[in-house]
Amino acid sequence: MKLKTALSAAAVIAVTAAFGAAQAQDMRFFKIASGSAGGTYYPMAGLIANAVSNPPGSRPCEKRGSCGVPGLVAIAMSANGSVANVNAIQSGTVDSGLAQSDVTYWAYTGTGVFDGKPPLTKLRALANLFPEHIHVVVREDSPFRQVTDLKGKRIGIGLQASGAKVGAVLILEAHGMKENVDYEAEYLNSQQSIDRMRDGQLEAMITVTGYPQAAIAELATTVGARLLPIAADKAEIVKKKAPFYYNEKVPAGVYEGIDSDTATLAVGAQWLVSADADDKLIYEITKALWNDNTRKLLNNGHAKGKVVQLGTALDAIGIPVHPGAAKYYKEAGMTVPQN
Repeated sequence: MKLKTALSAAAVIAVTAAFGAAQAQDMRFFKIASGSAGGTYYPMAGLIANAVSNPPGSRPCEKRGSCGVPGLVAIAMSANGSVANVNAIQSGTVDSGLAQSDVTYWAYTGTGVFDGKPPLTKLRALANLFPEHIHVVVREDSPFRQVTDLKGKRIGIGLQASGAKVGAVLILEAHGMKENVDYEAEYLNSQQSIDRMRDGQLEAMITVTGYPQAAIAELATTVGARLLPIAADKAEIVKKKAPFYYNEKVPAGVYEGIDSDTATLAVGAQWLVSADADDKLIYEITKALWNDNTRKLLNNGHAKGKVVQLGTALDAIGIPVHPGAAKYYKEAGMTVPQN
């Protein structure tokens, strides 16, 4: 009897171990490179990662559990932003990442800010997500009223490998200001720039981000903030050089104390993957991104989540759509752009 019990226990342990091993084998990690602290990429990547994940052992979707891809564990990773992310996707360091549509196109074609560099031909689009707006931020008590007032000043223009820096340089060059010639460039992320502005160590910050952005909101609620407008003629200069930008505004009330609309430019934030990614996996991820449960998460998880819509998922796509994602969009009755 004792021997039988011992054998039964051993059998149970063996079956349990085998089941656990099977679960471990079925589990797959999927990295999403985002942005730095204080920006919009990181919280949005976290929201999306949560939506498409469905770890082994999760409660079924129909029982109010995860509706993501079975066995998938998506991980939002803090990173330096668009330029760093497209390079990481090309090299295979990450599975996917968020990037601005202009940076994506230039990287894929080896043009623009990537002129003279090998094209990053492994980039593929999964979805256009939300608009990012150029923010030219100064303290409320500053004397600056237009971008040209910042000549000779210290300006936070984003990390070296960020899309924020690309946008900031475009704006400043459109106003006749060259990097580290007509102003002192500080290569900081948004939170670092805001901290220095609060302490009087920077006069301004320029970034490209979805509103409301946490670091800017923090400045607005502490020492006060203003947004400088981008004049129509300067906006045209930017659009001629970077056609993915379009006229937009940061509405009144987005940030505390800023009670009028601010004319600016916007560009799309896109979710990219590698051409090497498995077609079936990307199909399932795309399907999970646009299911009804994800819609609820997006609507309630972040202010920018509400504008992540299936109807705009293929807007401003300047590179090939991944075949797995393309399959889903065709099934949804959408026309996939041929690049």
